[in-house]
Amino acid sequence: MNARIWKLPAVGKQPKWKILPHLQDTERAGLIMAKGRSEKEDSEAMNEDHEIEQAVAELEGIRAPRNIKTTALELPEIDDKTPFEELSNEEVAKHLQRSGKMVINTCMDIRRGENVLIVCDPTTGDIGQALHEAANERSDRVLLIVMPKARHHGEEPPTPVANLMRQQQVVIAPTRYSLTHTRAVRQALKDGARVATMPGMTNEMFSRGGMSADFTEVKRRIGDLQPHLRRRRILNVKSEQGTDVTFEVNWREWKLDDNGICNRPRMLTNLPAGKAFIMPREGTMNGKVVIDGSWESNLVDEPVTLTIEAGMVVDVTGGTIAASIRQEFGEAAGRLRAKDRENVWTVAEFGFGMNPQARLFGNVLEDEKRLGTCYFAVGDNTALGGTSSVGIHIPGVLKEPSLWFDDTHVLDKGTFLLEL
Repeated sequence: MNARIWKLPAVGKQPKWKILPHLQDTERAGLIMAKGRSEKEDSEAMNEDHEIEQAVAELEGIRAPRNIKTTALELPEIDDKTPFEELSNEEVAKHLQRSGKMVINTCMDIRRGENVLIVCDPTTGDIGQALHEAANERSDRVLLIVMPKARHHGEEPPTPVANLMRQQQVVIAPTRYSLTHTRAVRQALKDGARVATMPGMTNEMFSRGGMSADFTEVKRRIGDLQPHLRRRRILNVKSEQGTDVTFEVNWREWKLDDNGICNRPRMLTNLPAGKAFIMPREGTMNGKVVIDGSWESNLVDEPVTLTIEAGMVVDVTGGTIAASIRQEFGEAAGRLRAKDRENVWTVAEFGFGMNPQARLFGNVLEDEKRLGTCYFAVGDNTALGGTSSVGIHIPGVLKEPSLWFDDTHVLDKGTFLLEL
């Protein structure tokens, strides 16, 4: 698709946009992603940033006052049974429209006159346009910008995009690679924006599965977990595949805000949302965890067994994925000082899914939200208050676990038991 920057026109006028030629050259984009930048490429990148700045400047003043509809429109009737790849272009557009309205009206609760920035890349242009059209119904201050696709998770957006993010009340970022842990997002949050990121989002993911959940209900159910978590200190996870692990938690540290509702300043969410999670108390976890769902963003073809002692993974067995885990974490350890290397094997996070529409299909963004699953992440736990600063953090999902909080039975072979 063409790279465009949109701002809302007055009613009756055609939208204007600036075409950024460097974003249309897919061969060149692939070249930049494939290797480091030379001095020439650095110069070109500066020119690209300047072009974006010029485009934004040219679009200043396009907005004109108009009457904005602030009530949510009725969502179209949609066929959710036909395989997504068999849908017509018109049917796909309806799916995207429905999810776009849900994100704008329910998740972000955009209000009249709010400054809204939608950041996408050439892989998520259709999603960006659906969000733009939905936001158009709530505010007359909406900007959609298509930036070059990043090369990896956490890469900073172009400087003009980062500067624009700081000026917004709402930032929504469906992109191939995650912007969640970038300085640009942290600064936007500090300056008062609320931010939703959607790394790895596809048209199919945006339209079905976890994104089709009623996030108001997801938030209510996650909030209603609190009485069941209170004063529960010992967690035990088992599975028919061989998982049997016990660990301690500080029950006050449960994170219950991954619920899809991001309607206040300085809030940050991933979409699709829907999980409760916590850092296991360091040094307390012992037993075995058998990963039989997915690891990172791959379905597991052969279960992977993690043997854990005193909160650290001491052995990894089970096929090719196990070998790749050992290699990846070994390489991460090699980048650290000798005394810190074993910390890459810290069991950093535990959580369980609370989204009844989420699927387990090899995308960690959605896999770990599926109701009836749980997950363990290995590596860096500093974001949750831990001491393992190792620069790697990868989750693995269990398909049908059983879970206890002290003597409270929460999951039974993948069935959620609590009445919320």
